[in-house]
Amino acid sequence: MATSIRVGIGGWEYAPWRQTFYPPGVTHKKALAYASRQVTSIEINGTYYRTAKPEHFAAWHAQTPDDFVFSVKASRYASNRRVLAEAGESVERFVHSGLAELGDKLGPLLWQLAPTKQFDPDDLAAFFKLLPAKLGTRKLRHVLDVRHPSFMCEEYLKLARKHKVATVFADAPDLPSFADVTGNFVYARLLNARSARATGYTKPALKQWAETAGQWQQGGTPAALPLVGAARDSSKPRDVFIYFINGAKERAPAAAQHLLGLL
Repeated sequence: MATSIRVGIGGWEYAPWRQTFYPPGVTHKKALAYASRQVTSIEINGTYYRTAKPEHFAAWHAQTPDDFVFSVKASRYASNRRVLAEAGESVERFVHSGLAELGDKLGPLLWQLAPTKQFDPDDLAAFFKLLPAKLGTRKLRHVLDVRHPSFMCEEYLKLARKHKVATVFADAPDLPSFADVTGNFVYARLLNARSARATGYTKPALKQWAETAGQWQQGGTPAALPLVGAARDSSKPRDVFIYFINGAKERAPAAAQHLLGLL
């Protein structure tokens, strides 16, 4: 499959979207079918809080277009813990909860750490070894969302690259924000939208994000983004996943749609 730039939102149920996104005739049962035809990916967040069942994943697969892709946020019982090395049972439970039902629509698995979790190279290396490379015959792609500034170091970059785990680039003033690429794809969460703007971000800012996405896809390193280490361009193109999430969440769909239009 050719590399792609996918742009989306977090989830598909959010009450304010009834005023800013969904037409009056779209019921809650039809929300995913509608949303998945306005964006090209959705980050499933509910799986962070509770375990979904195989029939849930199968239903989500059935309601979305053939070329649609979900990213799935892993259970907090696996990733939001003091000792990551002890997460083996929770990792297995999440991975085998029904993800296989998404088939070709299964994108990256997002592992979000607790804000208090500091970088511990031995503990993190043990956790990375718990993340399965495959689910059946399907290769899995893992991305880590770090929340503590101690991860902004060369030792973390080296470890993540060794295990081929991507790192979330977070566009947020209160989170570690560094764009060093550690996997073979890029995963960006844009959390800095503003309610007063119809598209969340300004249109010039969204134009810049479109250019940034193109540079990432082509293997480049966008010059405007902060890095911990030296820029490392790739000779191979990359898949890119961009989600407008949190911030002024009511504006997320409009931001995603505008960016898709630019792309």
